[in-house]
Amino acid sequence: MSEKKMTSSRRHHLKSLVLQIAFELIEVEKKEAEQVKKNFMAEIPALDLSGDQAALMEMLKKLAHTIDKVDEERYDAEAKVNKADKEIEDLKMKVIEIQGMKKPALKKVRMSADAMLQALLGTKHKASMDFRANLKEVKKEVKEEAADAVGDWRKNVDEQAGMDGRMKKFQG
Repeated sequence: MSEKKMTSSRRHHLKSLVLQIAFELIEVEKKEAEQVKKNFMAEIPALDLSGDQAALMEMLKKLAHTIDKVDEERYDAEAKVNKADKEIEDLKMKVIEIQGMKKPALKKVRMSADAMLQALLGTKHKASMDFRANLKEVKKEVKEEAADAVGDWRKNVDEQAGMDGRMKKFQG
């Protein structure tokens, strides 16, 4: 049995309901946080500023000492967090190195030589890969000497028949 797909209006309605409930929950959390803060501040005794100057100076020294301790603890905590973040980054890099770079599957593309050159060189260069046009044309020249040689073949044979003819080949 196939499930029916939800219509877009129904999906939009449900999404708005979820957002409305989430907004109400956030408002409740904000009110609770304010109440916790008020309760904590109520627990702290009121500051007694009555007394002589020496007592006030002693109280200020104690406050400065506690502030210094809190700052040191905060600094140590930040240093630990930064160190942990750096270790996490190093481990992520090691994982990537171990897995190796995944190469995407390449698709076969049919492209003419002109299109390849244009893709490589850009539109500025207009090189042509028309190989047939770039080939040197070999013209068949009719050698006049060859025609004369055909008529004088007997003379050539007579010259080369004896030793004199063969020597002429090597000398000339």
